[in-house]
Amino acid sequence: MRSGNLGRWAAVAGAVLLTGACGQANAVAGISAHSPTTSPSATATTPQPSQTDQKPSDVKPPKGDAPVRVPPPKLSKFTYVFPVKGCTTTYQRKLLVLPKTTIWAGKGCAFVAPVGGVVDEVNTRNKWRPSTDVGADREGRFVTIIGDDGVRYLGGHLDAVSDAIKPGMRVSAGQLLGSVGTSGNARDTGSNLYFAISWKAAPRAWWVRRGMVEPWDYLDAWLTGNRTFSPRDETLALRRKLGEEPACAVQCKPKKAPQSTKTTTDQPSDPSTISPTTTPWGR
Repeated sequence: MRSGNLGRWAAVAGAVLLTGACGQANAVAGISAHSPTTSPSATATTPQPSQTDQKPSDVKPPKGDAPVRVPPPKLSKFTYVFPVKGCTTTYQRKLLVLPKTTIWAGKGCAFVAPVGGVVDEVNTRNKWRPSTDVGADREGRFVTIIGDDGVRYLGGHLDAVSDAIKPGMRVSAGQLLGSVGTSGNARDTGSNLYFAISWKAAPRAWWVRRGMVEPWDYLDAWLTGNRTFSPRDETLALRRKLGEEPACAVQCKPKKAPQSTKTTTDQPSDPSTISPTTTPWGR
C-alpha cells in the first residue's frame, strides 16, 4: 500500500517538472521569456543618419539666374531729365526756407531743360546787390521755361546763359540752357544751381517764380531712372488752392539801402533783360 502511494507521487512530481521545463522553453502567450535585463528593446541603439542624409561642407549652392531688368512704370506722358548734366551733384532733400532746392555742382556744369517746353524768362545780367537784397534779384542770372506739362521750372545762380536761349523759343528735354555758377546771392558760396518748380505768373509775382512745389522727390526719380514721374498734378492742385498770384510770405522785403552822398552801385544800371513770354499757363 505504501509502495503504491509512493509511485503515484513520483508520477505527479515528474509531470510538474516536465510542465515547468516546457513553460520556460515556449513561454506563456503574452509573457516574454526573456529577463528584463536582456530585453531586445533595451539593448537597441538609435539609428544613425546615412551619409546621403548629411550635407558635405564643401558643397556650394548653384548660382541663380541674372535678375530680369524691368523698366520703371510709365507714370505720365512726359519725359524728364535731371537738370544738371555731365557732373557729380548733391542736393538738399528737405525744406529750409523756401520750397526749392540747391543743386551743388562744379562751376560751368551744364544746366539743361528738365522737360520739353518753351523758354519763358531769361535774365542774363546779375542785378543782385547785398546792400539791398532785393528778392526778385536773388537768383542772379536765370532761365525759366514753361514745360509741356504746364509747369514752370527755374534754374538760377547761373554763371552764364547760353547765347541761343531767347524767350519764346522751343527747347527739348536735356537742351543746354546755361552754366552753373555763383551769381545772385550765391556769390559767397560754392557754385550751385537754384532749382525751383512753380507755375506761370506775371513777373510782378516774382516770389512764385522762385519756388512753390518741393522738388526733391522728382529730382530723385529723374536721377535714378524713373523719367516719367511728373510734378504736374501737385503743381496744378496747389495753384487751384492758392491762386495764380498768392501773397508773398517769406523773404519779401528788401533791405533799406544805406544813404550815401556818392552815387555808387554794385551793378551797372542798364535795363533788365527779363522778357517773359505770353504763352498761356497750363498748356
